Amino acid sequence: MSPNPFFGVLLHWLGGLASGSFYVPFRGVKGWSWETYWLAGGIVSWLIAPWTFAALQTNDLLAVIAETPYETFLTCYFFGLLWGFGGLTFGLTMRYLGMSLGTAVALGYCAAFGTLIPPIADGQFAAKLLDTGSGRWIFAGVLVCLAGIAIAGLAGKRKESEMPAGLKQESIREFDFRKGLMVATFCGVMSACFAFGLAAGGPVKESTLRHGTAPLWQGLPVLCIVLLGGFTTNFIWSVILHARNKSFGEYLSPEFPLLRNYLFSATAGITWYFQFFFYSMGETQMGRYGFSSWTLHMASIIIFSTLWGLYFKEWRAASPKTMRLVFAGIATLILSTIVVGYGNYLGAAAQ
Repeated sequence: MSPNPFFGVLLHWLGGLASGSFYVPFRGVKGWSWETYWLAGGIVSWLIAPWTFAALQTNDLLAVIAETPYETFLTCYFFGLLWGFGGLTFGLTMRYLGMSLGTAVALGYCAAFGTLIPPIADGQFAAKLLDTGSGRWIFAGVLVCLAGIAIAGLAGKRKESEMPAGLKQESIREFDFRKGLMVATFCGVMSACFAFGLAAGGPVKESTLRHGTAPLWQGLPVLCIVLLGGFTTNFIWSVILHARNKSFGEYLSPEFPLLRNYLFSATAGITWYFQFFFYSMGETQMGRYGFSSWTLHMASIIIFSTLWGLYFKEWRAASPKTMRLVFAGIATLILSTIVVGYGNYLGAAAQ
Protein backbone atom coordinates (compact mmCIF):
# COMPACT_ATOMS: atom_id res chain seq x y z
CA MET A 1 0.00 0.00 0.00
CA SER A 2 1.49 3.34 -1.08
CA PRO A 3 1.19 6.20 1.42
CA ASN A 4 -1.54 8.75 0.69
CA PRO A 5 -0.72 11.77 2.89
CA PHE A 6 -3.84 13.73 2.01
CA PHE A 7 -6.03 10.76 2.95
CA GLY A 8 -3.94 10.62 6.13
CA VAL A 9 -4.70 14.27 6.87
CA LEU A 10 -8.43 13.53 6.48
CA LEU A 11 -8.15 10.61 8.92
CA HIS A 12 -6.31 12.83 11.42
CA TRP A 13 -9.06 15.42 11.08
CA LEU A 14 -11.61 12.73 11.95
CA GLY A 15 -9.49 11.78 14.95
CA GLY A 16 -9.28 15.41 15.98
CA LEU A 17 -13.05 15.74 15.67
CA ALA A 18 -13.49 12.73 17.97
CA SER A 19 -11.01 14.01 20.53
CA GLY A 20 -12.32 17.56 20.44
CA SER A 21 -15.85 16.25 20.95
CA PHE A 22 -15.49 13.47 23.51
CA TYR A 23 -16.05 15.64 26.59
CA VAL A 24 -19.40 16.89 25.26
CA PRO A 25 -21.42 13.76 26.24
CA PHE A 26 -20.14 14.06 29.82
CA ARG A 27 -22.24 17.22 30.06
CA GLY A 28 -25.30 14.95 29.98
CA VAL A 29 -24.23 13.04 33.13
CA LYS A 30 -26.33 14.06 36.12
CA GLY A 31 -25.25 13.95 39.76
CA TRP A 32 -22.20 11.72 39.50
CA SER A 33 -18.84 12.84 40.84
CA TRP A 34 -16.07 13.47 38.33
CA GLU A 35 -14.23 10.27 39.22
CA THR A 36 -17.37 8.19 38.67
CA TYR A 37 -18.15 9.29 35.15
CA TRP A 38 -14.46 9.53 34.24
CA LEU A 39 -13.84 5.90 35.16
CA ALA A 40 -17.13 4.69 33.68
CA GLY A 41 -16.25 6.29 30.36
CA GLY A 42 -12.60 5.33 30.67
CA ILE A 43 -13.31 1.61 30.93
CA VAL A 44 -14.85 1.90 27.46
CA SER A 45 -12.02 4.13 26.18
CA TRP A 46 -9.03 2.20 27.48
CA LEU A 47 -10.24 -1.41 27.66
CA ILE A 48 -13.44 -2.33 25.84
CA ALA A 49 -13.09 -0.29 22.64
CA PRO A 50 -9.39 -0.89 21.85
CA TRP A 51 -9.57 -4.65 22.35
CA THR A 52 -12.88 -4.94 20.49
CA PHE A 53 -11.78 -3.03 17.40
CA ALA A 54 -8.33 -4.65 17.40
CA ALA A 55 -9.92 -8.10 17.61
CA LEU A 56 -12.22 -7.26 14.69
CA GLN A 57 -9.49 -5.90 12.40
CA THR A 58 -6.38 -7.86 13.45
CA ASN A 59 -5.55 -11.40 12.41
CA ASP A 60 -4.68 -13.47 15.50
CA LEU A 61 -4.62 -10.54 17.95
CA LEU A 62 -3.73 -12.67 20.96
CA ALA A 63 -0.89 -14.33 19.06
CA VAL A 64 0.44 -10.92 18.03
CA ILE A 65 0.37 -9.72 21.65
CA ALA A 66 2.00 -12.95 22.82
CA GLU A 67 4.81 -12.55 20.27
CA THR A 68 5.56 -9.00 21.37
CA PRO A 69 9.05 -8.80 22.90
CA TYR A 70 8.93 -8.21 26.62
CA GLU A 71 10.97 -5.02 26.34
CA THR A 72 8.61 -3.62 23.69
CA PHE A 73 5.50 -4.48 25.70
CA LEU A 74 6.98 -2.94 28.84
CA THR A 75 8.09 0.23 27.03
CA CYS A 76 4.67 0.77 25.38
CA TYR A 77 2.92 0.06 28.68
CA PHE A 78 5.24 2.38 30.63
CA PHE A 79 4.70 5.32 28.27
CA GLY A 80 0.96 4.59 28.46
CA LEU A 81 1.26 4.71 32.24
CA LEU A 82 2.93 8.13 32.04
CA TRP A 83 0.42 9.32 29.47
CA GLY A 84 -2.31 8.30 31.92
CA PHE A 85 -1.28 11.15 34.20
CA GLY A 86 -1.82 13.52 31.30
CA GLY A 87 -5.11 11.87 30.40
CA LEU A 88 -6.65 12.19 33.83
CA THR A 89 -5.45 15.76 34.25
CA PHE A 90 -6.91 16.62 30.83
CA GLY A 91 -10.31 16.11 32.39
CA LEU A 92 -9.32 18.46 35.20
CA THR A 93 -8.07 20.96 32.62
CA MET A 94 -11.52 20.99 31.02
CA ARG A 95 -13.09 21.58 34.44
CA TYR A 96 -10.90 24.57 35.29
CA LEU A 97 -10.32 26.26 31.92
CA GLY A 98 -13.10 25.08 29.62
CA MET A 99 -12.76 23.34 26.27
CA SER A 100 -11.22 26.19 24.27
CA LEU A 101 -8.50 27.56 26.54
CA GLY A 102 -7.76 24.28 28.31
CA THR A 103 -7.24 22.37 25.09
CA ALA A 104 -5.03 25.08 23.57
CA VAL A 105 -2.67 25.25 26.54
CA ALA A 106 -2.43 21.50 27.19
CA LEU A 107 -2.03 20.50 23.57
CA GLY A 108 0.50 23.23 22.88
CA TYR A 109 2.96 21.46 25.12
CA CYS A 110 1.80 18.08 23.87
CA ALA A 111 2.29 18.97 20.18
CA ALA A 112 5.82 20.27 20.69
CA PHE A 113 7.06 17.37 22.82
CA GLY A 114 5.19 14.59 21.02
CA THR A 115 6.26 15.64 17.52
CA LEU A 116 9.87 16.68 18.00
CA ILE A 117 11.19 14.37 20.73
CA PRO A 118 10.88 11.04 18.79
CA PRO A 119 13.16 12.09 15.86
CA ILE A 120 15.54 13.78 18.30
CA ALA A 121 15.72 10.62 20.43
CA ASP A 122 16.39 8.54 17.30
CA GLY A 123 19.15 10.90 16.21
CA GLN A 124 17.17 11.60 13.03
CA PHE A 125 16.10 15.20 13.62
CA ALA A 126 18.40 16.75 11.01
CA ALA A 127 18.02 13.89 8.54
CA LYS A 128 14.24 13.92 8.66
CA LEU A 129 13.43 17.59 9.18
CA LEU A 130 16.33 19.71 7.94
CA ASP A 131 18.21 17.88 5.18
CA THR A 132 15.36 17.32 2.70
CA GLY A 133 12.81 19.61 1.08
CA SER A 134 9.90 17.49 2.30
CA GLY A 135 11.33 17.46 5.83
CA ARG A 136 11.69 21.23 5.85
CA TRP A 137 8.06 21.61 4.77
CA ILE A 138 6.99 19.35 7.64
CA PHE A 139 9.13 21.26 10.11
CA ALA A 140 7.61 24.50 8.85
CA GLY A 141 4.17 22.98 9.36
CA VAL A 142 5.08 22.08 12.95
CA LEU A 143 6.16 25.67 13.58
CA VAL A 144 2.94 26.99 12.00
CA CYS A 145 0.97 24.63 14.26
CA LEU A 146 2.76 25.93 17.35
CA ALA A 147 2.07 29.49 16.20
CA GLY A 148 -1.61 28.65 15.83
CA ILE A 149 -1.68 27.12 19.30
CA ALA A 150 -0.02 30.25 20.70
CA ILE A 151 -2.64 32.44 19.02
CA ALA A 152 -5.43 30.26 20.42
CA GLY A 153 -3.87 30.43 23.88
CA LEU A 154 -3.54 34.22 23.65
CA ALA A 155 -7.19 34.46 22.68
CA GLY A 156 -8.12 32.34 25.67
CA LYS A 157 -6.04 34.50 27.99
CA ARG A 158 -7.69 37.65 26.65
CA LYS A 159 -11.11 36.09 27.11
CA GLU A 160 -10.23 35.25 30.71
CA SER A 161 -9.28 38.87 31.42
CA GLU A 162 -12.37 40.30 29.70
CA MET A 163 -15.12 38.13 31.12
CA PRO A 164 -16.79 39.08 34.42
CA ALA A 165 -16.26 36.51 37.18
CA GLY A 166 -19.94 35.61 37.28
CA LEU A 167 -20.08 34.91 33.56
CA LYS A 168 -16.95 32.74 33.74
CA GLN A 169 -18.53 30.63 36.43
CA GLU A 170 -21.76 30.41 34.43
CA SER A 171 -20.09 29.05 31.29
CA ILE A 172 -17.38 27.02 33.12
CA ARG A 173 -18.72 26.19 36.57
CA GLU A 174 -15.33 25.53 38.19
CA PHE A 175 -13.30 28.13 36.30
CA ASP A 176 -9.89 28.74 37.93
CA PHE A 177 -7.24 30.15 35.60
CA ARG A 178 -4.23 29.78 37.92
CA LYS A 179 -5.03 26.21 38.94
CA GLY A 180 -6.08 25.32 35.40
CA LEU A 181 -2.83 26.63 33.89
CA MET A 182 -0.71 24.48 36.20
CA VAL A 183 -2.81 21.41 35.52
CA ALA A 184 -2.79 22.03 31.76
CA THR A 185 1.01 22.38 31.70
CA PHE A 186 1.51 19.07 33.50
CA CYS A 187 -1.18 17.48 31.31
CA GLY A 188 0.44 18.57 28.06
CA VAL A 189 3.93 17.36 28.91
CA MET A 190 2.74 13.96 30.18
CA SER A 191 0.25 13.48 27.34
CA ALA A 192 3.12 13.61 24.83
CA CYS A 193 4.20 10.23 26.23
CA PHE A 194 1.44 8.65 24.14
CA ALA A 195 3.43 9.50 21.01
CA PHE A 196 6.49 7.86 22.54
CA GLY A 197 4.48 4.73 23.32
CA LEU A 198 3.21 4.50 19.75
CA ALA A 199 6.73 5.02 18.39
CA ALA A 200 7.99 2.14 20.56
CA GLY A 201 5.36 -0.20 19.08
CA GLY A 202 7.17 -0.87 15.81
CA PRO A 203 7.80 -4.58 16.55
CA VAL A 204 4.08 -5.05 17.31
CA LYS A 205 3.17 -3.58 13.92
CA GLU A 206 5.69 -5.83 12.19
CA SER A 207 4.21 -8.85 13.94
CA THR A 208 0.62 -8.05 13.03
CA LEU A 209 1.61 -7.50 9.37
CA ARG A 210 3.30 -10.92 9.35
CA HIS A 211 0.00 -12.40 10.51
CA GLY A 212 -1.71 -10.94 7.45
CA THR A 213 -3.41 -7.89 8.95
CA ALA A 214 -4.08 -5.12 6.41
CA PRO A 215 -1.49 -2.30 6.72
CA LEU A 216 -4.23 0.24 7.50
CA TRP A 217 -4.99 -1.54 10.80
CA GLN A 218 -1.44 -2.34 11.94
CA GLY A 219 -1.49 0.21 14.77
CA LEU A 220 -4.54 -1.16 16.59
CA PRO A 221 -2.70 -3.81 18.68
CA VAL A 222 -0.22 -1.14 19.84
CA LEU A 223 -3.15 0.90 21.15
CA CYS A 224 -4.24 -2.07 23.28
CA ILE A 225 -0.89 -2.06 25.11
CA VAL A 226 -0.43 1.70 25.46
CA LEU A 227 -4.01 2.21 26.64
CA LEU A 228 -3.63 -0.60 29.18
CA GLY A 229 -0.96 1.54 30.81
CA GLY A 230 -3.25 4.57 30.67
CA PHE A 231 -6.07 2.59 32.25
CA THR A 232 -3.82 1.59 35.15
CA THR A 233 -3.04 5.19 36.08
CA ASN A 234 -6.59 6.43 35.71
CA PHE A 235 -8.09 3.48 37.58
CA ILE A 236 -5.78 3.93 40.58
CA TRP A 237 -6.44 7.67 40.76
CA SER A 238 -10.20 7.25 40.40
CA VAL A 239 -10.23 4.69 43.21
CA ILE A 240 -8.26 7.10 45.41
CA LEU A 241 -10.83 9.83 44.71
CA HIS A 242 -13.68 7.41 45.40
CA ALA A 243 -12.18 6.56 48.78
CA ARG A 244 -11.56 10.23 49.59
CA ASN A 245 -15.02 11.41 48.49
CA LYS A 246 -16.93 8.29 49.56
CA SER A 247 -18.42 8.07 46.09
CA PHE A 248 -18.12 4.33 45.36
CA GLY A 249 -21.87 3.90 45.74
CA GLU A 250 -22.73 6.26 42.88
CA TYR A 251 -22.41 3.50 40.30
CA LEU A 252 -25.52 1.73 41.65
CA SER A 253 -27.35 4.40 43.65
CA PRO A 254 -31.00 4.83 42.54
CA GLU A 255 -30.84 8.54 43.39
CA PHE A 256 -29.03 9.08 40.06
CA PRO A 257 -30.36 8.44 36.51
CA LEU A 258 -28.10 5.41 36.07
CA LEU A 259 -29.10 4.37 32.56
CA ARG A 260 -28.68 7.93 31.30
CA ASN A 261 -25.33 8.35 33.04
CA TYR A 262 -23.91 5.08 31.75
CA LEU A 263 -25.07 5.82 28.20
CA PHE A 264 -23.53 9.29 28.17
CA SER A 265 -20.31 8.05 29.79
CA ALA A 266 -20.02 5.18 27.32
CA THR A 267 -20.67 7.56 24.42
CA ALA A 268 -17.90 9.82 25.69
CA GLY A 269 -15.62 6.80 26.04
CA ILE A 270 -16.15 5.41 22.54
CA THR A 271 -15.83 8.91 21.06
CA TRP A 272 -12.54 9.37 22.88
CA TYR A 273 -11.20 6.05 21.57
CA PHE A 274 -12.04 6.95 17.98
CA GLN A 275 -9.41 9.68 18.06
CA PHE A 276 -6.66 7.05 18.14
CA PHE A 277 -8.59 4.61 15.97
CA PHE A 278 -8.38 7.19 13.18
CA TYR A 279 -4.91 8.32 14.29
CA SER A 280 -3.48 4.82 13.89
CA MET A 281 -4.90 4.65 10.37
CA GLY A 282 -3.74 8.15 9.46
CA GLU A 283 -0.20 7.38 10.62
CA THR A 284 0.06 4.57 8.05
CA GLN A 285 -0.51 7.12 5.29
CA MET A 286 2.29 9.52 6.24
CA GLY A 287 5.25 7.47 4.99
CA ARG A 288 8.66 8.02 6.56
CA TYR A 289 7.36 11.09 8.39
CA GLY A 290 4.85 9.22 10.51
CA PHE A 291 5.89 11.21 13.59
CA SER A 292 4.32 14.31 11.97
CA SER A 293 0.95 12.66 12.60
CA TRP A 294 1.14 14.00 16.14
CA THR A 295 1.15 17.61 14.89
CA LEU A 296 -1.84 16.95 12.64
CA HIS A 297 -3.66 15.30 15.51
CA MET A 298 -3.04 18.14 17.95
CA ALA A 299 -3.98 20.83 15.42
CA SER A 300 -7.24 19.05 14.56
CA ILE A 301 -8.17 18.61 18.22
CA ILE A 302 -7.72 22.30 18.96
CA ILE A 303 -9.72 23.32 15.87
CA PHE A 304 -12.73 21.22 16.83
CA SER A 305 -12.56 21.86 20.58
CA THR A 306 -12.49 25.60 19.86
CA LEU A 307 -15.57 25.25 17.68
CA TRP A 308 -17.30 23.37 20.51
CA GLY A 309 -16.26 26.14 22.88
CA LEU A 310 -17.94 28.66 20.58
CA TYR A 311 -21.07 26.50 20.42
CA PHE A 312 -21.29 26.29 24.20
CA LYS A 313 -20.87 30.07 24.48
CA GLU A 314 -17.56 29.90 26.35
CA TRP A 315 -16.55 32.99 24.39
CA ARG A 316 -19.55 35.09 25.37
CA ALA A 317 -18.65 38.68 26.19
CA ALA A 318 -15.26 38.34 24.46
CA SER A 319 -14.31 41.48 22.55
CA PRO A 320 -14.25 41.62 18.73
CA LYS A 321 -10.44 41.75 18.87
CA THR A 322 -10.36 38.55 20.92
CA MET A 323 -12.75 36.84 18.51
CA ARG A 324 -10.50 37.82 15.61
CA LEU A 325 -7.67 36.08 17.44
CA VAL A 326 -9.84 32.97 17.84
CA PHE A 327 -10.53 32.72 14.13
CA ALA A 328 -6.93 33.62 13.26
CA GLY A 329 -5.82 30.73 15.48
CA ILE A 330 -8.22 28.30 13.78
CA ALA A 331 -7.09 29.47 10.32
CA THR A 332 -3.42 29.09 11.29
CA LEU A 333 -4.00 25.56 12.58
CA ILE A 334 -5.85 24.59 9.41
CA LEU A 335 -2.92 25.98 7.40
CA SER A 336 -0.51 23.89 9.48
CA THR A 337 -2.31 20.65 8.56
CA ILE A 338 -2.11 21.60 4.87
CA VAL A 339 1.62 22.40 5.11
CA VAL A 340 2.41 19.15 6.97
CA GLY A 341 0.28 17.19 4.52
CA TYR A 342 2.11 18.74 1.57
CA GLY A 343 5.47 17.92 3.12
CA ASN A 344 4.41 14.29 3.50
CA TYR A 345 3.18 14.30 -0.10
CA LEU A 346 6.61 15.44 -1.28
CA GLY A 347 8.24 12.75 0.84
CA ALA A 348 5.97 10.03 -0.55
CA ALA A 349 6.56 11.21 -4.13
CA ALA A 350 10.32 11.03 -3.61
CA GLN A 351 10.25 7.40 -2.45
